[in-house]
Amino acid sequence: MKKFLKHNKWRILFMVVLCAGIMAAFQYALTPERELAILQPDQFDPSLVDDSMLFVKKYHKIAPFELVNQNGDTITEADYQDKIYVADFFFTTCPSICPVMTKNMTTLQEEFKDDPEVMLLSHSVTPEIDSVQVLREYADRKGVMDSKWNLVTGDRKQIYDLARKSYLAAKKNKYGGENAMIHTENFLLVDKEGRLRERSYDGTDEEEIKALIEDIYVLKDSYKTED
Repeated sequence: MKKFLKHNKWRILFMVVLCAGIMAAFQYALTPERELAILQPDQFDPSLVDDSMLFVKKYHKIAPFELVNQNGDTITEADYQDKIYVADFFFTTCPSICPVMTKNMTTLQEEFKDDPEVMLLSHSVTPEIDSVQVLREYADRKGVMDSKWNLVTGDRKQIYDLARKSYLAAKKNKYGGENAMIHTENFLLVDKEGRLRERSYDGTDEEEIKALIEDIYVLKDSYKTED
């Protein structure tokens, strides 16, 4: 036996490597490509969803919008047409989770800074305070790239409706009057069709940001497959 192994060791090694390669190829062929889920309002925490949207189970998309960014430019859904983007809600004077969220948004910005297919969108939940000038100063402090990332302010009701009827990322603040809300740490991934994908991501958690980056690449690849 030893003599046989000695004389045939290279053949045996070749067969082992060949078999491993064949098994790996079969496994790859049989493993379906990962697809991101398309989310509907009925899949979210009900506290984040406006009553009118609670039982929506299909065809959910981000509603049209018209807001103003850090440069005083009007930003609408047309600016995000055929783009993959990440959206969140914040305010510039927030002392707790917002600085961490903004830091992690800059991580996304750095990852995709040379990729025009991916953009970012942050909505102020205190539009009365966060004027264009305030947003401009905040953007400068945080290193926001204007071509990649819009910080937007505007009509409070519109932002409230976007938060609770489109992005499903804020809780109603019953103590703050009409259109008052408590934003969450959630980042939302939006596809080129304006649909929410996969899940909400914790914008304060670095591991969640890594998962979000991975999912953005999965989503990008899905469009290449369609082409």
